[in-house]
Amino acid sequence: MSEINLYLEHTNLKPVITDKDIDKLVAEAKEFKLFGICVPTFWLKRAKREIGDADISLVTVIGFPLGYQLTETRLEEIKHAIAMGADELDLVMNISAFKSGMEWFKIDIAKAAKCCHEQQKILKVIIETAYLTDEEIVKASRAAADAGADFIKTSTGLAPAGATPEHIKLIKQNIPSSTGIKASGGIKTLADVKAMIDAGADRIGTSSSVAIMKDYLSF
Repeated sequence: MSEINLYLEHTNLKPVITDKDIDKLVAEAKEFKLFGICVPTFWLKRAKREIGDADISLVTVIGFPLGYQLTETRLEEIKHAIAMGADELDLVMNISAFKSGMEWFKIDIAKAAKCCHEQQKILKVIIETAYLTDEEIVKASRAAADAGADFIKTSTGLAPAGATPEHIKLIKQNIPSSTGIKASGGIKTLADVKAMIDAGADRIGTSSSVAIMKDYLSF
């Protein structure tokens, strides 16, 4: 296992997030040498400015939090986010289309992947496990990976439940080894982080990074 800090994407996607919260998020990421920060698209420019030349990846969310925007809208959001400095894009899967049995959800992901990869950026697809059966988790994960997703991400953090080790293991067993997994939603302690990594997670999205790192560094 690598150092815990290299897994953490320090996240704040609260509706009431302010400029001061963005500055604090970046400062904490620098202090604890975290992998990256995840912020709303509106704050990308400020976050990019505050990061400066620090080795911190800038992550944002697309189609957040419900995922049922038109593909054209989502692609424009991706393009603007990249222009503002985003390194990685976390796209909410069109769960509505998926639940309706439409293959469009996979085409939507493929178009997003193409848009990201043309600019050498990373695409993560949020499948929102809280709304899916195990069978649907397998289907969605396989389809997203096949459509070009670089990572499968479990949750937005706004659904009734977040990541579980069981779901991480299930996803891990059903996607190529070249596709990563980001666990997010409800991860608040060092024990939570370790459980997710042991289950197969490559990244951890959490708003509790500081508490986790303080606990980690106390050992």
